[in-house]
Amino acid sequence: METNAKTKKVYVIGHRNPDTDSVVSAAAYAALKRSGGAEQFVAARAGKPTPQTEYIFSRFGVPLPEFLPDLVPKIEYFFNPDVRTITDETSLWEAMEILEKSEVRVLPVTDHDGRYHSLLHYSSFAQKVLRMINPRQKTIIETSISLLASALHTQALVVRNAETVRKSPVIIAAAEYETFTEHLAAHIPESTIVIVGNRVDVQRHAIERGVRALIITSGTPIARELREEAEKNGVSVLISPYDTASTSLLIIYSMPVACVSNALVKPVNRNDTTRKIAPLLATAPGKSLPVVDDEGIVVGVVSEGDLYREPNVELILVDHNESAQAIEGAEHYRVLEIIDHHRLGPAATKQPITFINKPVGATSTIIAGLYREQRVPMSPEIASILLSGILADTLVLQSATTTEEDRMTAEYLASITNIDVASLGRDLLSAASNVSARPVPDLVMQDMKRYEEDGLTFTVSQIEVEEPHGLLERKGEFLAALDAQRERGGHLFCAVLVTDITELSSLLVVSAEKAFEQTIGLPRMEESVYVLRDVVSRKKQLMPILSEIVERYRRR
Repeated sequence: METNAKTKKVYVIGHRNPDTDSVVSAAAYAALKRSGGAEQFVAARAGKPTPQTEYIFSRFGVPLPEFLPDLVPKIEYFFNPDVRTITDETSLWEAMEILEKSEVRVLPVTDHDGRYHSLLHYSSFAQKVLRMINPRQKTIIETSISLLASALHTQALVVRNAETVRKSPVIIAAAEYETFTEHLAAHIPESTIVIVGNRVDVQRHAIERGVRALIITSGTPIARELREEAEKNGVSVLISPYDTASTSLLIIYSMPVACVSNALVKPVNRNDTTRKIAPLLATAPGKSLPVVDDEGIVVGVVSEGDLYREPNVELILVDHNESAQAIEGAEHYRVLEIIDHHRLGPAATKQPITFINKPVGATSTIIAGLYREQRVPMSPEIASILLSGILADTLVLQSATTTEEDRMTAEYLASITNIDVASLGRDLLSAASNVSARPVPDLVMQDMKRYEEDGLTFTVSQIEVEEPHGLLERKGEFLAALDAQRERGGHLFCAVLVTDITELSSLLVVSAEKAFEQTIGLPRMEESVYVLRDVVSRKKQLMPILSEIVERYRRR
């Protein structure tokens, strides 16, 4: 399938509700990809950054990845940006030449600032022409002397008020002289355009009466004295290279497109969903519509056929591989690579991809290793955020998920950035644990992941604090937020792991039906709160426990 390679964008993006490692990995891997000059790689994030993440990017002066609320298919990912626009003063002749050379069968008409005005398409043009060549009515065109000269490729001998656009009746001097004078007498001469061949008597009478324009056909020159008289009377004189019949037909093309373009056709916004505009395209002129940005500036055209092409967006997923954790709408796009350190989920791809999955404590460790493998030097800023990503995801190398590769990589990054690991670790933990004043729903959503086991879904959020028991005073708020999340998603249960970064243990707050709670079997501190001693890793320590509990519940 075709795609617009010129504007293709590859988002490097982590999971929903991203933690520090997810955002850091996206930023660092996009920078690695761009180091070879491939500017289409863009770092993105699928949610609000945590306070710890914001602290890291602010401290080391690295811009946060672009925020994408979702990847539901939008016009932006399908439309054709390589489209000419015209202003409403453009002649129909010039517009038709552009249309003939274009793959798109419509032309957006804009003002001089590029804002959408109307749409020129063949049907509106044809309807206007048919009305104009109706033999039962006079031919009146709206044009300027400048547009006449351009459309007819004339030699302009005398020009007056070249840019003024106004309506003018057209008289073709094909009848006898007396009949012509009668026709001209029925019009206001200074508004009338006369088309004539080499008939000097008609030329003289038209000039003496002061017509707006005299168009002489077949390249016939005009007598000097008549030219001088035209200048005296303010008559524009144009020499057409075409015969009278052709000139008469082509004069219609001198009208500005504003006369025939369709202002009733409304544009679509680049952020509109394809679902919304698909019905509009089915009935649009040429099955095409102009696309504008939020300021009303035309940025392209979308056709019905564009929606059947590959979108101009592709993905690289970092720090996750399960579709349930990916940004909403990710299933509509081609995934080029996955780089992760979690368990393998039920994800499937249509094409072979690069898949790197290593049992390390942080995806940042893998990304740092790729820089070294590819012999690409890291900037101090990128090295600093990668070090932060490793320390954040391993609780400063104290988590059960920490491997020797994490430690060696952290040591390497610390050496090239001249950063003290212990000092940075304390700063990161302090930034992460400052949650007392934050709304509970924000805390629940901050680092929430969705899982699926044998068709049953559940979510687990994680919060790192220096003293978890203070949060238990807000247990009612946590349970209310978890209840709402469970009902909204139809989940088996929703939980939040509150990790004590000082004692390296956790409390688990669970919202679930009574039947499930009865199968949990963990040490209970109080109702809906369970003690998990020496458990700090959601991935390596908690998930195996929860998988076993879900399996026990399913078999009950």
